[in-house]
Amino acid sequence: MNGFNGLGMHPGNLWRLSDARTRSISAENPTGEKGGGARSEAHPNSPARELGKGWKCSPCVMAEPGTTLTIADIEGPGAIQSMWFAGYVGRDFILRIYWDDQETPSVETPLPDFFGLPWVTGDMFATKGPYVHLNSLMVAVNPNKALNCFWEMPFRGRCRITIENRMPVGSASQMCFYQINYTLTDVPDDAAYFHAQYRRTNPVPCKVPYTILDGVRGRGQYVGTSMGWGINNSGWWGEGEIKFYLDGDGEYPTICGTGTEDYFGGAFNWEVDGSYREYSTAYAGMHQVLRPDGLYQSQHRHAMYRWHVVDPIRFESDLTVTIQALGWRGEGRYYPGQHDICSVAYWYQTLPAAPFPPLPGRDELEVV
Repeated sequence: MNGFNGLGMHPGNLWRLSDARTRSISAENPTGEKGGGARSEAHPNSPARELGKGWKCSPCVMAEPGTTLTIADIEGPGAIQSMWFAGYVGRDFILRIYWDDQETPSVETPLPDFFGLPWVTGDMFATKGPYVHLNSLMVAVNPNKALNCFWEMPFRGRCRITIENRMPVGSASQMCFYQINYTLTDVPDDAAYFHAQYRRTNPVPCKVPYTILDGVRGRGQYVGTSMGWGINNSGWWGEGEIKFYLDGDGEYPTICGTGTEDYFGGAFNWEVDGSYREYSTAYAGMHQVLRPDGLYQSQHRHAMYRWHVVDPIRFESDLTVTIQALGWRGEGRYYPGQHDICSVAYWYQTLPAAPFPPLPGRDELEVV
């Protein structure tokens, strides 16, 4: 073969042949092995009981409260090329990904937040409840609450993916549908490892910037931000600047934005005809606005994303990312907001990576 490893696929190279081998893990083929799919026996009460093996006997797994499922355990080298999840979509499901037998995860985030859905209210019915459409190149949320990821994630030795169900023991088990599509192939020496980290501060202290990411050590590139922003004051709230502190930056950052809506690809408060205007594009969006209803829903909430695919932010040794909460007060002065802010930071870096801060507890993750 010509040496192409099948990574970095895009419309301009789909015609290229390689020695890469395509595999896929789901409840119907939990190991991803060649010829390993559709081997489950039909349960006596299943819809396939009259059809038998090979007829959709095991389309999902049941996640028991207080347990952690290993949904993928892959020997490399290779790369995750897409992931799909459906079923229960809520913050009680925690997604973790471990590379090359690292003891701590390189991806740790509530499942919906990883896919740009910060304001899931815990609805356990897969086909009921509110639906939010996110239409981007790297992440898509499609009817009905189907979660799709297209970040390519190379690994050399091993990839392990788990789902923790944080519901109290004794609660009903939850359906977890999943499809992990990957390739087994050579991985180049300059391939870094995918990372994603969740954070939440509720409320952000007055005059203290919100930290999206810090403590990163190693060489890599920052590739994306998704955020949820719950507003706790009247008026416009998004004057705050995002800042990227690279490679030993002290008080002042190398990269400084001009405003919250500007960073997420919008302008001038996202206001069109006196109202917020949602949008979802290939690399940036403000795809959800929860508006007060005059009764119990008293605050505005927003969901936003920005993917640095064509403009990754490269760092050599360390990285910190912050954003300010700024609104307006009288006399033309800024008002430092105290909002409910959460985020997922996405980046690639060399291993080993520094351990993440502890994930917030179940009560601290709850959307109220």
